[in-house]
Amino acid sequence: MRILIVVATQPEVEPLMQAFGMQKSDEADNLFVPRHASVANCSVLVTGAGMVPTAFALGKHLPHNVYNLVINLGIAGSFDRNIKLGDVVEITKDTFAELGAEDDTRFINIEQLGLGASIFNPTSSLVHFTKKISLQKVSAITVNTVHGNEGTIAEVTSRVKPQLESMEGAAFFYACRELKVPCVQIRAVSNYVEKRNRDNWQIGLAVKNLNTFALDLLKEL
Repeated sequence: MRILIVVATQPEVEPLMQAFGMQKSDEADNLFVPRHASVANCSVLVTGAGMVPTAFALGKHLPHNVYNLVINLGIAGSFDRNIKLGDVVEITKDTFAELGAEDDTRFINIEQLGLGASIFNPTSSLVHFTKKISLQKVSAITVNTVHGNEGTIAEVTSRVKPQLESMEGAAFFYACRELKVPCVQIRAVSNYVEKRNRDNWQIGLAVKNLNTFALDLLKEL
């Protein structure tokens, strides 16, 4: 099966790319393919951080390339302290948390405005492709500004009740839904959502665990 790994930044999947001897494709600067086709039928698309680069990159690439599965890999912050730093999870619901309008202190989401949708789900799941590997399933929000203020953290937690946050997830789900491709989102927790404190971050652990899982998954697929 043909698999596309979608990632915001190359360092998040550098161990996987090294394992497969990835090199830039002649087709596009942000697409990487194994040096030897026999290694893995898998490509990596580096979109850049954020919703717009992610949606644009997928909208540009997917109509001209057929994949059996598209996987969004990345790290994320967690609101849920029951999820350990370094844990790898599967996102089954993702919300554009900032999409709407303010009415003084009240937030009106895009559904209430009658202008669209903010909640998106994957078009597939890991269980559809393998019964041997499973992950904890969680909900997430997608934001332009990652949270680091106690007041805004309390507000979004009360309003949406997310477990994780990223800057790309819901845009990835949206693009894959519109283009009708099977997709899943897998993330490893690098930090808790709190007042910004880099000393508490575990990015190295999250990247290590994410790539270990991804390599095991690709062997199964």
